[in-house]
Amino acid sequence: MPPAPPDFLRPLLARPVAIFGAGVSGQGVHALLAKLGLPDSVIYDAKTPPALAFTAAAAAQHALVVFSPGFAPEHPWLVLARAAGLECLGELDFASLFWRGQVVAITGTNGKTTLTEFLTHALRATGHDARAVGNIGYPLSQFVADIDGGTLVASDKIAVCEISSFQAETLRHFRADATLWTNFAEDHLERHADLATYFAAKWTLVACTAPGAFFAGSSVQRFAEKLRLPLPARAAIATEHQPRDPALADTIFATYPQRENFLLAAAWWQAAGFPLADLQAAARTFRLGRHRLACIATHAGVTYWNDSKATNFHAVEAALASFDSPVLLIAGGKAKGGDIAAFAERVAPRTRHIFLIGETAPALTIALTTAQSSHTLCASLSEAVARAAALAAPGEHVLLSPGFASFDQFRNYEDRGDQFERIVHETLQPSTSEGRAGYP
Repeated sequence: MPPAPPDFLRPLLARPVAIFGAGVSGQGVHALLAKLGLPDSVIYDAKTPPALAFTAAAAAQHALVVFSPGFAPEHPWLVLARAAGLECLGELDFASLFWRGQVVAITGTNGKTTLTEFLTHALRATGHDARAVGNIGYPLSQFVADIDGGTLVASDKIAVCEISSFQAETLRHFRADATLWTNFAEDHLERHADLATYFAAKWTLVACTAPGAFFAGSSVQRFAEKLRLPLPARAAIATEHQPRDPALADTIFATYPQRENFLLAAAWWQAAGFPLADLQAAARTFRLGRHRLACIATHAGVTYWNDSKATNFHAVEAALASFDSPVLLIAGGKAKGGDIAAFAERVAPRTRHIFLIGETAPALTIALTTAQSSHTLCASLSEAVARAAALAAPGEHVLLSPGFASFDQFRNYEDRGDQFERIVHETLQPSTSEGRAGYP
C-alpha cells in the first residue's frame, strides 16, 4: 500500500474525490485512490464517453478535486470548484503526497523527454531502481499505484519525472531532490498569456527543489536575467557552444541539440557523486525514442527523416541546424501561439522548399511568401510526401519537422510520425532501405 495520506488530506478523502479528465492522468489518479481503498471517485470529462460534466450540484458531493494537466487554472470547472470551497490539486501534486522515493525533475521547452529517458537508462545501467514518469506518458499517480511492497520499497526507487509547464504552474506540495531545466524558447502560447507567463510556470520548480540541486541550461539563464529572476547558486550550466567531447563521439550526444541534454545530465550526475565515466558509458548504449529526428529511409540518394515530436519552432530550428546539405521541410499543424512570421523568416534560409500541411498552412503560406521562401500548400501529409519525393535531388533531405501540434489531423505526434513513415515507404517502394535513429 502507498503511505498514509498527510493530515490535511484525510478529511477531504472522506467524500468521493472528483477527478477532472479521463485520460492517462485521470486514470492514474483513479488507480491510486483505489489502491488507497477509495474506489468511489468520480471522473468528470466533457469529451470522453460517457461524458460527465461538473456542475454546482456535483460540487456539493465532493471536498477534493484532482485535475489533469489539460485543465488550465482558469478552466470553468476549476473556478466553480474553488468557489464551492473544494481543494483543487493537480495530478502530479496529489501523487507526490504519496511518494517516498527520490524525484529527479526534468523540464524544458525541448529535450525533456530524451533527457528523462536517458537519465533513467543511465541510472538503471548503474544498478539504481529508476523509472521514467510524469509527462512522458506514465503519470506519477499510476506509478505509485503500481508499486508493490509498500513504503519501504518505494523509498529505494528514483522517479525521473518529466514535468510540463501545464503541470508545474499549479504545484504546491511537490518536492524534487533535483531539477534539470534544459532550455527555454517560444511554445505553448495557446495556454500561457505570454513568454513571461510560460517561463513563470516552469520557474515554480525552483521553490520545489532541494537547495543546491537546481540545474539550468544557457537559454534558461538568459531569460531569467531578462526577467531579473536570480537563479539559485551553482544552477547555471553552460550548455551552448561547448567543445566536442571525444568520449561522446559515437553517441547521439556528440552534437547539438542532444549535446545540451548530456551536459545537464552530467552536471546533476557528478553533483550526486556518481562517476562521469558511468554516464559516458550509458550514453554509448542509449538510443533515441521514435519520432525524434530519425532517418527512416534512403532512396535515390535522398534521405527521409521523421521528427514528428518537433511541435514548436525551437525544435524545428534545432533539427534544421543538424543538416549541411539542402532540406525539403514538411511543416504545419495545430497552432500553439507564437510569431509565425518570425519563424518563417528564420527557417526560410535553411530550407530549399517547404511543404505546408494542417491548420496553420494558410498562415504559413502568407509568412513564407513575405519571406520569399519557396513553398507549396498541400491538402494532406500524403500529398506533401509525394511532392517532396518528386522534387528532392540526390544528397538532399526530406524532413518532417512540423513545428506545431498534431491534433488538427492526427491523434498525437506519434500517430503523425507513424503515418509519415508508412506514407514514405509506400511512396518509395520497392527501393526503400531502412535508416536508423540519429543525426546527420
